[in-house]
Amino acid sequence: MDFFELAQKRQSCRNYKTQPVEKEKLLQCIKAALIAPSACNGQPWHYYLVTGTENVGKLARCLQSGGMNKWASEVPAFAVVTETASNMSAKVGSAVKDQDYSSVDIGISAAHFVLQAEELGLSTCIVGWFNEKKLKELLGIDKNRVRLVLAVGYAKDDDVHRNKMRKPLDEVFTAKE
Repeated sequence: MDFFELAQKRQSCRNYKTQPVEKEKLLQCIKAALIAPSACNGQPWHYYLVTGTENVGKLARCLQSGGMNKWASEVPAFAVVTETASNMSAKVGSAVKDQDYSSVDIGISAAHFVLQAEELGLSTCIVGWFNEKKLKELLGIDKNRVRLVLAVGYAKDDDVHRNKMRKPLDEVFTAKE
């Protein structure tokens, strides 16, 4: 499939089979994430891949406060994305231009991960609701900030794709000639 078809097919999954995900596929997703572009090649990310029933269950509970993300208990694998120190050029650029390049870079890297997963027949959900303190304790993370958690697995209903409801083009696009 071409890139537009891949991007259109990818959606946030919240209903997973308990089937484990092959390590080779998870590593391919990590490799895709690591080749993402970043400001001044700072690569301000570190991925923690979490598999295995016990650790996955503990991690799922870190996403489930306030009645949120109940579906996470079914997920067979997670990738936790943390923000690491960027290089000096990117730090200076961020300060001078008042732009948070690290967050942008991490978002691009996560997009590479989830699109690679989709191409491999996996489903994903990008999760921003989590208990950072508990996640850091679980994974032994000292100082890096947890930015995203990526749920990864096989969708229970792999034939069901929702229509993407998006704003009209004229609301999100302006052409100047």
